[in-house]
Amino acid sequence: MTLRTTAVAAMLAACPFISTPSAFAQAAAEWPSERPPRPQPARRVAFPPYEIKTLPNGLRVVVVQQHEQPVISLRLLVRAGAAADPKGKAGLATLASALLDQGTKTRSASQIADAIDYIGGGLGTGAGTDLSFLNVIVMKDSFEQALTLLSDVARNPAFAPEELDRQRSQILNGLKVSYEDPEYVADAVIDRLVFGFHPYGRPGSGTPDTVASITREDLLTFHQTYFAPNNAILAVVGDTTPEEALAGVTKAFGDWAKKDIPPPTSLQPPDPTRRVIVVDRPDAVQTEIRVGQIAIQRNHPDYLALNVAIKILGGEGGNRLQGVLRSDRGLTYGAAADMNAYKQTGAIVADTDTRTETTIEALRVMVDEFFRLQRDRVVDGELASAQAYLAGNFPLTIETSDAIALQVLNALFYELDLKELETYRERVNGVTPDDIQRVARAYLKPGRLSVVLVGNASAFVKQLKEAGFDEIELVRLADLDLTTVDFRKGAKPAAGG
Repeated sequence: MTLRTTAVAAMLAACPFISTPSAFAQAAAEWPSERPPRPQPARRVAFPPYEIKTLPNGLRVVVVQQHEQPVISLRLLVRAGAAADPKGKAGLATLASALLDQGTKTRSASQIADAIDYIGGGLGTGAGTDLSFLNVIVMKDSFEQALTLLSDVARNPAFAPEELDRQRSQILNGLKVSYEDPEYVADAVIDRLVFGFHPYGRPGSGTPDTVASITREDLLTFHQTYFAPNNAILAVVGDTTPEEALAGVTKAFGDWAKKDIPPPTSLQPPDPTRRVIVVDRPDAVQTEIRVGQIAIQRNHPDYLALNVAIKILGGEGGNRLQGVLRSDRGLTYGAAADMNAYKQTGAIVADTDTRTETTIEALRVMVDEFFRLQRDRVVDGELASAQAYLAGNFPLTIETSDAIALQVLNALFYELDLKELETYRERVNGVTPDDIQRVARAYLKPGRLSVVLVGNASAFVKQLKEAGFDEIELVRLADLDLTTVDFRKGAKPAAGG
C-alpha cells in the first residue's frame, strides 16, 4: 500500500462524515434526480377599478383605485416628444423636459426640490419619441400639494438662461462621451437607417450641432405649442376615490387654457431597404453589429403576435440568437432582438457584438435567424417559453401605483382598449404557432435588412463583400454625421430635415 492510499484510508476511518465509495453510490441513488417541480398555476390578476373623465378644457383624466398603501402616483403625459423636434433642432424635446423641474415663474430649481423633499415625495420629467411626461409620487396626505406642484411645473417653466446653459453643457458632454461608445453609435445609426429621415430616425438627445443651436425661444415655442390640456392625459393612481381625485385635478388644472395643436408630421416611413453602413474604428478589437427593419405601430392588430415572435427570435423567454451565437458557436457574450412600436410605425432590431475576426460569421447567423423564423414553424416548447415569460412578468408591471399609472397611460396614449390590460395573459397564451408563422411571413423582410457594423473595417470589409454584402458604405467615426444622407460630415443634408 502506498503512502497516499494509506493516508486516505486513515482519513476515512478517522472522519465519520466521509463515506466509503459504496456509501457515496448509495447516497447518489437516493438523492432526487428529477428536475425541479413545475411552478404553481398562475393566479388570476385582477386589474384595479378605474374611471375616465375629460375636463371641459380637454384634459383627459383616468383615476385608478389602489388602496393597499397610502400612496398616490400622478403621471402627466403630453403628446409631443422627440419626433416633434423642428428641423435642425433635434434634442429640443429632451432639453425642454429636462428643464421643466429646473425652475418655474414662481419657484427656483432649489425651491422645487425642497418642496417635493418636504412632503417625502419624488418628482421626475422626461421625453420619449412620441411624448413628454412628468410624474410625481407622494403619500396620500400630500395629494393636494403634489397636484399644485405638478401643475406649476407643467404649465409655467421658466427656462432660465443659467439653467439652460447648465443642462445644455451636460447634454453636450454626454454626447461627446456617447460618440466614443460603439454601442451608442451602432444604435443611433441603425435607427437612422431603419426610419430614414422620418422623425423617428432622429437621435432623441440630438447631435452636438443641433443641441448647441437650441435657444430659449425654441424652448418657449415648443412648450407653448404642445403643452395644453387637450394634448395631455393625466393618470391618478393610488389610495383615492374618483370623486376626490377629480375634484383635486379640477382645482389644479381646470383653468389651464386649451389650444389648437398642430397635426403630427405626415411623412411616411421608408420601405425596408437593404443598406450596409460600416463605421470604421481602426483601434477596435470587436465589432458592434445591428440588423433591423421597419415594423408596425403599437395599436396594430398584429402587434401582440409579432411581439411574441420577436421574443422567440431574441427576447426573454426565447432568444434563438443567444442560443446560436453564444451557446452553440461561442461568438458573443450576448445577443438580443427587440421590437419598438410607436404611434405611427415601429422597428425590429437585433444586436450583438463579437470579435473582429468573427464579424462576418456572426452577421450571417443573425440574418439566417430572421429567415428561419419566417420559414420554419416554431415548436410548441419555444412558444410556451416566450408566453410564460410575458404572462408571468405582467403582474410585476402592475404591482405599484406608479407602475399601474404607466400601463394605463400607455394604453390610452396608443388608443388601446383598457380592458386589454385585464385580459393580457389570456391573449398572450392564445397566440399559436400558426400566428407566429403568419406574422413572420407578413412582416419580416430578411432580404432587405439594414445592417450597421462598428469596428475595425479593414479587418472584415473584404470578407463582407465575399459574403454577398457588396454595396457597402464606409464612414470614419470622426466623420460621422447622423443628419446627412450618407452619414458624412459636410455631405448633403436630407430634404425636409
